[in-house]
This record gives sequence, structure tokens and C-alpha cells, in this order.
Amino acid sequence: AEAVVGEAVRGIRDRVFIATKVSPQNFRHEDLKRSADASLKNLGIDSIDLFQLHEPNPLIPIKETMDAMAELVDAGKIRFIGVSNFSIDQLREAQKVLGTRQIVSNQVRYSLIDRTIETGLLQYCQAHHITVIAYSPLGREFSRVRDCDPTGAIDELARVTGKSPAQIVINWCLCKDGVVAIPKGNSTEHILDN
Repeated sequence: AEAVVGEAVRGIRDRVFIATKVSPQNFRHEDLKRSADASLKNLGIDSIDLFQLHEPNPLIPIKETMDAMAELVDAGKIRFIGVSNFSIDQLREAQKVLGTRQIVSNQVRYSLIDRTIETGLLQYCQAHHITVIAYSPLGREFSRVRDCDPTGAIDELARVTGKSPAQIVINWCLCKDGVVAIPKGNSTEHILDN
């Protein structure tokens, strides 16, 4: 996908924020740096705006991984460091290694029907200025959101506001401080609605 994104942003790079991830099996120091270089090459750019760890890897010391991330920032190859699916303890440990460099985002599942991060993680991220990137903001399948709304409140809000049910549910996420949403769009219609 990176090569396709690189082609799509050619000529408009200055107007696009590019985020990509590194897989957990590449969290060793040299593997992570090689992954970043490969992403830069695939994207055809000089610097990645947000480079994210895909998920925690307890088999590789976080210090080794974060030291490599810090080196990538210092080299100008990445602008910001992000993580995905990190707990509060994992965020604290990673941030401790980074010193003055900041983790700017944690990509986690969050939606109207999956609110598990509200038991502390959301508040921690808000307090430490770590943007929550909500994936699956429409649930894994939008039909699940509808199943959890037996009174039809979402449809009623859609009727009253003139917005689509998906827009109502995405907006629910966006109304939270420090939360952005990345809904899946598997058709042009869905992407435009999102």
C-alpha cells in the first residue's frame, strides 16, 4: 500500500500527513531502522510524518525499539513517534526511554460500542497529550452498532440532524478531546460518507 500512497501524494506531499506502521517482528534496533528506510523508499518521500509501532512486542526490549525510534527522529527520517494498542504501563515505559521526545499517538480500538479505553487509557492519553487514533470507530461491522441500539437512537439523531448514522457514530468519537477516527471505507460511497 505504501507505493500506492506514494504515487497518490506525488506533487501534493506538502499538503498530506503520512502515517505508516512497523510490524512487531521488526522492533529490533537495526530491523526497525531498515523498515523505516523501506517505507521511505516505498512512499518516495524524505520523511514520514508519523511512524507507529503496530502493537507491543514483549519479546523485544522496549528500550531497544525506542532508541531506534529516537535515532530516526534525530536523523529527520520520521517527525513523530506513535504506538498502537499500548496500555498505560507500556506507554509509560516507552516514554521513559524516549526522554524529551514524545509519543504523540496511540492507535486503539474505540467506538460507541467498544469503550474499554474509557477505564483509564483515554484519560491517561488526554492528560499526556497523546492523540488517540480510534480504529474501528464504526465497530468491526456497522450492523453490530445497530444491534446495540435497540431503541433506534442513532437513526433518530440522523433524522434530526440530517446526517447519516455512520456520521453520527464517527462524530461521537470525534467529540472526545484528543481523539481522531480512522473509519474503514470499502467503497467510494462509504469513504465520502465518512
